Amino acid sequence: MSPTPTVRYKVWDPAIRLFHWALAGFFAAEALWIPPEETLHRQIGYVIVMLVGFRALWGVFGTRHARFSDFPPSASAALAQLSDMATGRRHLHLGHSPLGALMIYNLLVAMLMIGLSGWLMTTDALRERGWPAELHQLTVHWAELSVVAHVVAVVFESRRLRVNLARAMVTGYKVVSKPMGTDPE
Repeated sequence: MSPTPTVRYKVWDPAIRLFHWALAGFFAAEALWIPPEETLHRQIGYVIVMLVGFRALWGVFGTRHARFSDFPPSASAALAQLSDMATGRRHLHLGHSPLGALMIYNLLVAMLMIGLSGWLMTTDALRERGWPAELHQLTVHWAELSVVAHVVAVVFESRRLRVNLARAMVTGYKVVSKPMGTDPE
């Protein structure tokens, strides 16, 4: 029996891949190694907010799978993906899957909330108030949980769909086993 042919689909452009890994690296540095009281912590926070700003622009003007119109948030599509997962159906998405799309929006908003609350903590009017620091801490914890869920989901979906999603974010290509007559979305 001959092996199932594979097809390479160009999905992630260099800007998306650089954004993804830069955001992951800077967030990890902030969460794990750089003490919050250091100036570098605040500077990297500003870089993260600028990265999210770039991603927002690229979500409007970027390449096909980078555009927000390619992965609109959809509760019904996310539920359909959960149903596929529960029943073992393989439904391939070239760009972000519906659950992946929700995670992307979640992480972008979380990064902005972390940046905003961090900045509010430095303002004269709110420096002595407790709520900006509490909001900052809460959103950092939420983002950390979200990142762990994201990584677990990528590993799970890579195995379930037999597509190395992490490699695709490095190379830009999704390599898909393609039974004759099928095409992913």
